[in-house]
Amino acid sequence: MLGARAKNKIARVTSLASKEFCLRAGNVAALVLMLFACGCSSFNREWRKAGKQPDQPDSVTGRWEGRWLSEVNGHNGKLRCLVSHQTNDIYAARFRATYLKVLRFSYTVPLRVETNEAGWRFQGEEDLGKLGGGVYRYAGTATATNFHSTYHSQHDHGIFEMSRIPAETSKHR
Repeated sequence: MLGARAKNKIARVTSLASKEFCLRAGNVAALVLMLFACGCSSFNREWRKAGKQPDQPDSVTGRWEGRWLSEVNGHNGKLRCLVSHQTNDIYAARFRATYLKVLRFSYTVPLRVETNEAGWRFQGEEDLGKLGGGVYRYAGTATATNFHSTYHSQHDHGIFEMSRIPAETSKHR
């Protein structure tokens, strides 16, 4: 049988261990949130920076915004994209998508772009990893104002529909 002193000592040790566990769990949670926020703030920072650049209607580069839709399960959400020129006919399309209205994820797809009479035709693919659904293939067209793409993976396929977002004017800064 434990005396009152021993019980108090055990209670203090248990309390300290519990506080330490909560502190560590809180630190881990903060780190995870910070990692997600870094991706978000990085994309948002680049989005604002691109908005200060002059519009380039003769190029697919720039800011695009719209929606994505899975034709398999009906999931959909908001979509933003920053397209930047890399080399020759290769462009980087950095997508930022919303899933279930609260989850956000970003990824970049290298696109091979060719000019045609209506604007641009493109295609590309990116492996989003096992948890992200594997390899996704993209194909689509863009004009000076509209961006349309299909996507296909082993378990999903759907569409991206976006419009070009014009550069910010000095009165909006």
